[in-house]
Amino acid sequence: MRLRLSLAAVAVVVALIGSLVLVFGREGGACSGRDPVLVDVAAAVDIAPTVMEAAGRFNQSKTGVEGRCVLVQVTEQPPATVLRTLIGDTAGVLSERPDGWIADSSAWIRLARKQGAGDLAGTETVMATSPLVFATRKSLAQRFAVDKTDMNWRMVFPATTRGRIKPTEKEPDVVRVPDPSLAGAGIATVAAARDVVGTGPEADRSLTAFVRWAQAGSAPDYRTMLAAVDDRSFWKRPVVIVPEQSVWVHNRLPSGDPVVALHPREGTINLDYPYVVTSADRAKASGSRAFAAWLRSPETQDAVRRAGFRSADGTQGPYSPGPDIPTEAPRTRPTILPQMIDDALEAWSRLAPPTNILVLADTSRHMAQPIRGESGKSKLTVALEAARLGLQLFPNSTQMGMWEFAAAKGRNHREHVRLGPIMEADGGQVIRRSRLEELTRTLRADPKLSSSLYDAILAGFREVTDAYDEKMNNTLLVITAGRDDGTGMSSGKLLRALREEWNPQHPVQIVVLAFGDDLDRATLAQVAGVTNGSLHVAQQPSEIIDVFLSALARRLCHPTCRRTP
Repeated sequence: MRLRLSLAAVAVVVALIGSLVLVFGREGGACSGRDPVLVDVAAAVDIAPTVMEAAGRFNQSKTGVEGRCVLVQVTEQPPATVLRTLIGDTAGVLSERPDGWIADSSAWIRLARKQGAGDLAGTETVMATSPLVFATRKSLAQRFAVDKTDMNWRMVFPATTRGRIKPTEKEPDVVRVPDPSLAGAGIATVAAARDVVGTGPEADRSLTAFVRWAQAGSAPDYRTMLAAVDDRSFWKRPVVIVPEQSVWVHNRLPSGDPVVALHPREGTINLDYPYVVTSADRAKASGSRAFAAWLRSPETQDAVRRAGFRSADGTQGPYSPGPDIPTEAPRTRPTILPQMIDDALEAWSRLAPPTNILVLADTSRHMAQPIRGESGKSKLTVALEAARLGLQLFPNSTQMGMWEFAAAKGRNHREHVRLGPIMEADGGQVIRRSRLEELTRTLRADPKLSSSLYDAILAGFREVTDAYDEKMNNTLLVITAGRDDGTGMSSGKLLRALREEWNPQHPVQIVVLAFGDDLDRATLAQVAGVTNGSLHVAQQPSEIIDVFLSALARRLCHPTCRRTP
């Protein structure tokens, strides 16, 4: 809310609303204070206190525009909220459009331009920089050093992408990432993750695993993440990725085990804090430009370094860094260019939205058959073991349900968990996530039952269609041996029904995970193709988790993915 108050009331306002500062220049001087040009500036949370301090000195300087004094007022605002305001969204926006904006990464400004934000200046002014660091307790950093464990970007991926179920005792048991939809450090981390794995199907699987893992442990701001480093109730070896400046701020409070900033061995990414003029009003835009120039003044750059940031050009470090922040300038990853950061943010936006997913598990005789290399374990048992790992990659915002299917006693499927929020109970006291995990351990295939694959696919597709959520990715995931025993509808009737009922405005994609050699590949490829879904076939147990991640990685191209051949 915009406030215009007398000087006498300013102290009261500042005491009541810590995130808002109004500073007015003195009367008289080179400009008139009777009709000042009020410039509203929105600043990212971590840089806002320094911007407020700069605004105070700027207002006292009596800088004028067309004879009128320019008075800057600063509010602390998350970049995502400002972005939505500038591109004209109606939900989750500011009450008034700002006249200037300081984000915690230039990626936000590029995204605003890409999404059609009007009246943004063509250039921006970088106020400060701060490199991304891996931060952890000093005692843990010393332990990692003894074990010769360097921080590296592959640590942001779940252990499954490195060929094991969980991290070793010499590694962090979690590396938490700021939410890329809210924080510039998160956006940069996605870019680093993409840069490390490269491109191609295997890279897409790894990036998908990273996004899922990051979602489960992301936090909305740096303060929350650093506070969690001291919480020893769950994670034993936690590491967080944050800007160096947030470690500097955290360590202002005395601690017996302070937080240490560590540079990744492959090089890091510098966050910049750019100021961009956002006003269409001529006088306000002129005043906003004048404040942008002030932010690069020696006095302001001195304040930047006193607040724990590095200078705008990155050549000068923070004052009084303390023993737990490296004094040398970090090595950066030269391959991470602005376009890569923008592409990574787009990849996150495709992979991160929550999932509305119904799982169909084949419990027919075909899935009761043993799978090679697993000491007599059935195809279903091995598939569900992989699904149990995959379940960990779904965040708490997921909606999920589970059916089993086989032709038995006049029915083609049985509902175990009704489609709904994964952290809520489906009747009773047990939440869906716990119930689903239990089913991955207890569900068994019956060697006496035939497969009703086609009937179950159509019933499941209709279930997800009826429960379609436009804010989610809506998917039917079929875990099957890939055979239908002819107890119900034909493949032709299934395909005709899917073609008639699939709605491109509300797309439900069918993803098929098939196991073994004896599958009807042609029909299943058509089923996936009709819904712009995908067919994945695993021959060996070790391939199953990769198949699962490949199915999720389909989002990187959906809805324009190439159809399954």
